[in-house]
Amino acid sequence: MTPQEIVDLRTQRYNGTVVFLHKVHSDLMILRVKPDFPKPEHLPGQYSTLGLGNWEPRLPGTGQENLKPEDEKKLTRRAYSLGCTILDNKANLLDLSHTDYLEFYVVLVRTTDDGKPAILTPRLFMLTPGDRIQIGEKITGHYTLEGIKPTDNIIFLSTGTGESPHNYMLWDLLRKNHEGKIVASCCVRYNKDLAFIRVHQELMRRFPNYRYIPLTTRDGTENQKRYIQDLLTSGEVEAQLGEPLNPVKTHVFLCGNPKMIGVPIKNMQTGERSYPTPMGVIEILEQRGFEIDNNKTKTKGNIHFEEYW
Repeated sequence: MTPQEIVDLRTQRYNGTVVFLHKVHSDLMILRVKPDFPKPEHLPGQYSTLGLGNWEPRLPGTGQENLKPEDEKKLTRRAYSLGCTILDNKANLLDLSHTDYLEFYVVLVRTTDDGKPAILTPRLFMLTPGDRIQIGEKITGHYTLEGIKPTDNIIFLSTGTGESPHNYMLWDLLRKNHEGKIVASCCVRYNKDLAFIRVHQELMRRFPNYRYIPLTTRDGTENQKRYIQDLLTSGEVEAQLGEPLNPVKTHVFLCGNPKMIGVPIKNMQTGERSYPTPMGVIEILEQRGFEIDNNKTKTKGNIHFEEYW
C-alpha cells in the first residue's frame, strides 16, 4: 500500500484520537481516546470497541500474520470494557462529568489461542498520543451495578485487565458514598501487573468500608501462589468483609479468565448443568446459595459475570 492510500484509509475509517497513553510496562497500558462525536451516555461496567486498520505497523517482536491482499485494507476491532483510574493527580475521586474521553486498560496479546500472531493489540501498542483510532459509537453491556442497594455488600473478583470495569464501578460506588462493604481482588502473574495497587491502597486508607486483595501467581515461592478461588475456600473474603458471605445482601462481580469464572455448561438435550474443571468461582458460590444472572430471561441473581471476554 502507498503512503497516500494509508492516509486516505485513516481519514475514512478512524473517528477518535488518542489523548493519553501510559505504559505500565512493555505489555500493559492505560489508554484514553477522545471520540470525534459526543461521548455516549453509559453505565460503569459497560464496554465499547477499539479498532485499527490491518495496514498499521505491528510492535516489533510480535510476529507477522499472513494477511491476504483483500484483508490488508480491513479494520480489526475488539470489545474492551471502559476503565477508570478512580483518582486524579491530587488523589481525589475523579470528576468525570466534564471529560470528553473514554478510558481503556489493555494488555498486549502476542498470539491467539491457536498460536497465530494476534492482529490488534500489537498495533495498539504502537500508538502514541495524537494518533487516530476507530472507536465504537455505541456503548453497551449488561454488566453493571443495576439493582444494587446502597447497603449491599459488593465483591469484585478479577484476573488481569478484567479489573477495568470493576475500577469504574468501584469509583461509582465510592462517589455515591456506598454504605455496604466492598472487597475487590485482582489476580495477576507478577506484581508489576498490578497497575492500580497504589490507587487501591489509598482508597483503603480513605474509605473504611473498602478492602483490596492483590494476588500473584508467579512471584514468590510456590506456597505463596494464590488464585481467586483460594480467597473463597480459605475464608479470606469473609475475613475482609468481617462477616459471612450472605446471598441475601451480597453481590459478586466476576471478570477475566473464563477458568476463574467457571460458567456452568447446560446439556441441551437433558437440561442438566455441569461445572467445568478445575472448579471456578461460580460453583463455589452456588454451593453457598448464590445464583447467577440469567441474561436470556433477564433474571437477576447475585453472581454477575462479563460474557464477551
